[in-house]
Amino acid sequence: MKKIRKAVFPVAGLGSRFLPATKAQPKEMLPIVDKPLIQYAVEEAVEAGITEMIFITGRNKRAIEDHFDKAYELEAELEAAGKEKLLSMVREVIPKHIHCMFIRQSEALGLGHAVLCARPIVGDDPFAVLLADDFMQGAADGVGVMAQMTAQYEKHQASLLAVQDVPLEQTKQYGIVSVQPFAERCEKVNAIVEKPSPDKAPSTLAVVGRYVLSPHIFSYLEKIGKGAGGEIQLTDGIAALMKDETVLAYRYDGRRFDCGSKLGYLQASVEIGLQHPETGAAFSEWLREQRHAG
Repeated sequence: MKKIRKAVFPVAGLGSRFLPATKAQPKEMLPIVDKPLIQYAVEEAVEAGITEMIFITGRNKRAIEDHFDKAYELEAELEAAGKEKLLSMVREVIPKHIHCMFIRQSEALGLGHAVLCARPIVGDDPFAVLLADDFMQGAADGVGVMAQMTAQYEKHQASLLAVQDVPLEQTKQYGIVSVQPFAERCEKVNAIVEKPSPDKAPSTLAVVGRYVLSPHIFSYLEKIGKGAGGEIQLTDGIAALMKDETVLAYRYDGRRFDCGSKLGYLQASVEIGLQHPETGAAFSEWLREQRHAG
């Protein structure tokens, strides 16, 4: 039985909803308190036992590669200044047993195309896909969403899509699935539709930014051609895969913040700020003062 050891991070998007902040830096490098979004996603993958991180990058994304590279000058300065705690923090951005690989997506042809770009490295192995601007907090017991999904994959040996219920008026923002019962927290996907209008949505069960996929998805992504928006849609590839393989919708245990939107980003920043060991107590007190002052 193959385990999930490879993860794909599509990070080539423009981040236009955060302009001008993303004019010269990737949206995935926007920080939640003191760590960028992409680092949280990588840490979630590491927790799930994944050791090979494959980043699908584009122009103006060099900062992501630099973030996970060794910073010789910075480390030398911190070491000379005796700042051991900061030095340790910089060195531990990525554990030593983790391998990072970077592939340039030459054209912005959609999420399906970005995933397809990873085929030379993924090969015939099942793999995870994590969208960094979907910031995920794991279960109350501390188990992250991707660790939950890899455990489900080992149990069922089928592709999985993380899902959550959304308001009916928001179906046009997501891939929406119709399902039938299968197992605890898992349902068999019968159909998947990319961004349907509320009157055409088969349900309100939306696919969010975590996937575990069979390597057979690559063959379908190669064949389907361009879909909505003139892009190769991962949703269309999954719809084709479903004709030959079981695909499961997994109702994850945790919370999601849509950090591709300004509101979701602010909500995640407040939530993590309140939980942070350095800032939590003081920030909570400040928020109480602001409420009373208002």
